[in-house]
Amino acid sequence: MAWPLWDHQPIEDAFQLGNPNDVLEQAIVSSVERPWLFGFKPTSASPNGKAILVFGGGGYIELMVGKEGIKVARWLATLGFHAFVLVHRFPTAKSNPQAPLDDARRALRSIEKKNLSAQGLGICGLSSGGHLGAALLAEFPNTWTPADARIPTIQFAIIGYGPISTNAKGRTMVANKAPLEPKEKQELYDVVQPDVQLKTPSPPTFIVYSGNDAVVPVVNAYRLAQGIEKAGGAVELHVFADAPHGFALDTVDLPVSHWPALCEAWLRQNSLVK
Repeated sequence: MAWPLWDHQPIEDAFQLGNPNDVLEQAIVSSVERPWLFGFKPTSASPNGKAILVFGGGGYIELMVGKEGIKVARWLATLGFHAFVLVHRFPTAKSNPQAPLDDARRALRSIEKKNLSAQGLGICGLSSGGHLGAALLAEFPNTWTPADARIPTIQFAIIGYGPISTNAKGRTMVANKAPLEPKEKQELYDVVQPDVQLKTPSPPTFIVYSGNDAVVPVVNAYRLAQGIEKAGGAVELHVFADAPHGFALDTVDLPVSHWPALCEAWLRQNSLVK
């Protein structure tokens, strides 16, 4: 199942999709004109009545919709979730800095309206998708006007190796770090710093990072975990000493490959899956 978020136009020319080796789980979206939502039905013998919205990474300039979107959604579907992958707009001069957040909020409402999350709704975000997912747990910035005034309650969150705040002006780990391009992307990171903007109470959150990630410093994990705890949420935090950025589900022969099993155990502990 799939549908557009903001209109009723067909999928043709909605976004540009590259598909290396014709493998869908390696697909990368390079530009987005009109955002779409793609759903995967539960493949478990025990559907749990819950939905989860998945955000892939790509630094807000592309979208790893395959390895960090579709592949993750298929895994979550095996646990009984209705799993959805969002192809969202990027922060550019044409869209605006808040476009990804508007799209994510609209996607949550859309899932709720279709009655696909009767027993609860969660989010899962990796890399820049982790930033976007965490942004949904935060207050909407008072300097922006939301496209949707209300979004459904998020029951739980899974966040992996996201740049929560170290891309924000004054909070980077690199002295005199140059602003990111395009400027709308930098504005998004400056305005949305989820770790210090979280709504109360925060939902239970599973957090997984690499301790030696050269792209997203592990301090992001600690900042987010501390923020969630201050906002009244329970945190399950896993930091693997040696893992590449973008480890997703396909990094084999390293301890980080066990994180999905740890996450599943956490979901069961919290009665989120049967």
